[in-house]
Amino acid sequence: MDSNRQALLGGIKGFEKSRLKHTVTKVKQFKPTAQDIESEKEHKQMIEGIESFDPSKLKHAETSVKNPLPTKEVIEQEKAA
Repeated sequence: MDSNRQALLGGIKGFEKSRLKHTVTKVKQFKPTAQDIESEKEHKQMIEGIESFDPSKLKHAETSVKNPLPTKEVIEQEKAA
C-alpha cells in the first residue's frame, strides 16, 4: 500500500505539463422546444388546480349497489339446498 502511494506521489511530482494536449470542449445546452414549455405549463396548472381544489364545490351523489352481497340467510339456504 505504501509503495503504491509513493509511486503515485512520484508520478504527480514528476508530471510534465508539456505532455498535455489541448482539447476543445463543446458545451451542449439543449433549449426546450415551444411544445415542451407549453406541456410543462399545462402540467403546472393541473398540479396547482389539484392543490387548490375546494371539495365543498362537489355535488352530493347517491350510490347504489348494483350487485349486492348475499346475506347470511341466503348463504345458509344455498348450503342447505
